[in-house]
Amino acid sequence: MRYLLLLSLLGLPSVRAATPIALSPGEELDYRVSWGVFPSAGEIKITARTERNDQQPCTVVVTTTSTRGFLRGLFPFDAQAESVFSNHTGRMIVHTERSAAGKKPTDTMLAVDYGTGAADFRDLVHPEKNQVVTLPAGDPIDLITCLVQTRTWTLKPGDQRDVLVMFEEEPYELTFHALRYEKVRTPMGEFDALVLEPHMEKTAPKGIFKRGSNVGVWISQDDLHLPVKFEVEFKFGVGVSTLTRYVPPPPPANANPGP
Repeated sequence: MRYLLLLSLLGLPSVRAATPIALSPGEELDYRVSWGVFPSAGEIKITARTERNDQQPCTVVVTTTSTRGFLRGLFPFDAQAESVFSNHTGRMIVHTERSAAGKKPTDTMLAVDYGTGAADFRDLVHPEKNQVVTLPAGDPIDLITCLVQTRTWTLKPGDQRDVLVMFEEEPYELTFHALRYEKVRTPMGEFDALVLEPHMEKTAPKGIFKRGSNVGVWISQDDLHLPVKFEVEFKFGVGVSTLTRYVPPPPPANANPGP
């Protein structure tokens, strides 16, 4: 795969505590997406697998999104994003996105160079958009993977945490706020969850945040800390993603199977 060709160009820092990665290889999260009057507007599936090249082992978090049911007849949409994380540092080093929506396909790649503090953005459909982006301080990550990665944080209502989120070539400096605890009903049962919301506070809001849209994630308060619900407010309605299925990672190969 093309991102593996880039890994040899991306140096590792000499000493750095590894950041927890959103999912372990073999873990799976499935979501049903509702939007407005469409209770089954689409599906999101998030999985993780291991990749290895000559220099370093990596974890690849894959997100596939598609419309379903009646909405698919009106708006057929399929997308796949892959975020490649170094197992040594937990940092995202490459992010790719491909989508098909009618006559408007997308195919982009972002490769992060932590040594220079920049990212090389490539648009294979519109190469005139290719550019090298200077990054603010922080470890860049895509939005969906970031929402899942919040499960690794230790927050309580009133706490906050800064994150650098990439929307294609655009860096967004977000501050996540832990708001409150809520009960959430899902096809997997009822969960006590912590509600987190990101806001643009360090810089002038842009994109969906400039339009006043809200984003939220609900993290279960049990041993698994699952992201049981996402909400993203769009120009026309709110998309709500509810967890329908969870597959835990397989046990280590040397784990004791028991009697």
